[in-house]
Amino acid sequence: MDKAYKNLDFLTSPEARTVRILSEYLEPQARFARYRIKDTVVFFGSARAIPAERAQQALASAEAEQDAAALERARALERLSRYYEDARLLARRLTEWSKGLQHSQRRFIVCSGGGPGIMEAANRGASEAAGISIGLGISLPTEPPTNPYITRELGFEFHYFFMRKFWFVYLAKALVVFPGGFGTLDELFELLTLVQTSKMGKRVPVLLYGKEFWNDLLRFDVLERWGTIAPEDRRLFHIADTGDDAFEYLRDQLTALYLENDQP
Repeated sequence: MDKAYKNLDFLTSPEARTVRILSEYLEPQARFARYRIKDTVVFFGSARAIPAERAQQALASAEAEQDAAALERARALERLSRYYEDARLLARRLTEWSKGLQHSQRRFIVCSGGGPGIMEAANRGASEAAGISIGLGISLPTEPPTNPYITRELGFEFHYFFMRKFWFVYLAKALVVFPGGFGTLDELFELLTLVQTSKMGKRVPVLLYGKEFWNDLLRFDVLERWGTIAPEDRRLFHIADTGDDAFEYLRDQLTALYLENDQP
């Protein structure tokens, strides 16, 4: 006779849903405490972005085949690949900077959603700087939950989206959002709502990377003109278009908020 906490039929049943939710809170909490992680810089962005070299190979292949549909897809991949490389470099620079800090209580650890694309690029950049990084993966039928660049002990696979989002926000000291799809926009607007409504209890700089993409996609001036946001709400985020601008903004914000003022 199995004890209740060893009974897999029970643990995977609807009746034990609360236990499973609680596990996705307590197990990551214990692991983060073990590795003394309390400050993260979270990277969001498209899972479909690929490295520039692969994108160029795909484009060359499509051009050789003279397939119009394949050529259009390949051009989109090449355009998106720029952001893969920029995310990789930015994560590497942030990790190098964080490792060099003299502040004994602060380490800003790169954290991603654990999957491919921009998420992979962020973890890869941190790994190239010989730093640790976190992957908060989610079990999906369409993509692997984690990429190979995550620090082994800091790779997670969540079942519940809302518990994964909790861990994105709870430790975040900055958010970097690269071009992405529905999931990226969902995460961006949820966090902007928390900042706007002062539900976070801390200041979290929000950086949108890629002016062409964000200015093409989002018309915040329309929201202001219709009176659905206040003029000051447009100052809740910063849009950057170069790695230097992005790095300097994040470094300056993190320094002012968490190194000089030592916010919790």
